[in-house]
Amino acid sequence: MTNLKLIPKTLSGTVTVPPSKSMAHRAVICASLAEGRSVIHNIQLSEDIQATIEGMQAFGAVILHEENTLTIDGIGSASARRSHTIDCNESGSTLRFLVPVATLFAGETRFTGRGKLGQRPMHPYQEIFAQQSVSYEPADSKQLNLTIEGKLKPGTYNMRGDISSQFITGMLLTLPLLEGDSVLNITTHLESKGYIDLTLSVLETFGISIINENDTTFKIAGNQSYQSQQYTVEGDYSQAAFWLTAEQLGNPVIVDGLKADSLQGDQEIIQILKQLQEPKQHERVIDGAQVPDIIPIAALAAALSEGKTSFTNLERLKIKESDRLMATQKELAALGAQIIAEGNTLHITGQPSLKGGQEVWSHKDHRMAMMLAVASTVCREPIYIKDTECVQKSYPDFWEVFQKAGGEVHEWNMG
Repeated sequence: MTNLKLIPKTLSGTVTVPPSKSMAHRAVICASLAEGRSVIHNIQLSEDIQATIEGMQAFGAVILHEENTLTIDGIGSASARRSHTIDCNESGSTLRFLVPVATLFAGETRFTGRGKLGQRPMHPYQEIFAQQSVSYEPADSKQLNLTIEGKLKPGTYNMRGDISSQFITGMLLTLPLLEGDSVLNITTHLESKGYIDLTLSVLETFGISIINENDTTFKIAGNQSYQSQQYTVEGDYSQAAFWLTAEQLGNPVIVDGLKADSLQGDQEIIQILKQLQEPKQHERVIDGAQVPDIIPIAALAAALSEGKTSFTNLERLKIKESDRLMATQKELAALGAQIIAEGNTLHITGQPSLKGGQEVWSHKDHRMAMMLAVASTVCREPIYIKDTECVQKSYPDFWEVFQKAGGEVHEWNMG
């Protein structure tokens, strides 16, 4: 456990954002399922990406990491496996992407994990596996301990689009390799559409063709195969959101490494920050359903913006690494923000600065820890953050980058 004291300082300089975690997950899986050797450039080994790498190694892929590059000898049509256990750590993407992929291989696969991962919803797969007579056996434990065995069959699948796009991505990664054609119907409004666009883009790069009909029906030909590629992962808008917000709050940082025409849904942070800069007499209402990962940092921006802002449709914040809805309200309020949680909405009244001078908690959630770091730059007094090592999940060198930009960080012992 690492606790830090942050002295209010203005950040400056150029920050190159890390590679997109979302795209890296998908590229590692596609390359690992391909025939032949792929090279993936611009990789950062966060805990989440490491979990996916080790998962694909368990299925038989040979993956070598050197500096910021992965060389991957894919499985192709082979079915060899090195192990039957995949440790997902706290990565929901690893778990939900690889559960259906595991059905491509003979034998049992056991998924383990830590933190709140075992409590996050998995029932879309439970329902599908029950219909297909695929064994799905979760252990009676709060910790993730899931065993599956059996093969999915081609056919028509129905899946809700308002729980997590990760389930849809898992199926889109798997269904092209079955021996017949499949159709995936989305039975509700599709949330986090940007993540599905990313999935389809990476699949196309690795040679997989899927017909998307209005984001409601995906037609997937069977007997396809992944093709090895040279692939470069673009910069991550989810992580850039912290630095872009810092810049808007008066820190003259320059954010480098982003693709202007990116398909990443969290590119929406740019539009949200523009909305918050516009003077309004009436309350702004911002729908957060499509961008749950950037709501904590967007809430901080709103807390320092003129006027009133409401972020709505935040149900999915409750099932992340922490209950981000509750955590965002609690920790920003502790720093002096005028923020109220009501149902699945955050109501925020902006003010010029935050008082700080308080002990706050990351809730062991990487995005909360990084949001609180940026918050320190607009506080009048130092703040004390508990459990800051959680940034390892997605941004391992965050604290080094923060200090290089001028942040003042001291280890702090709880007394």
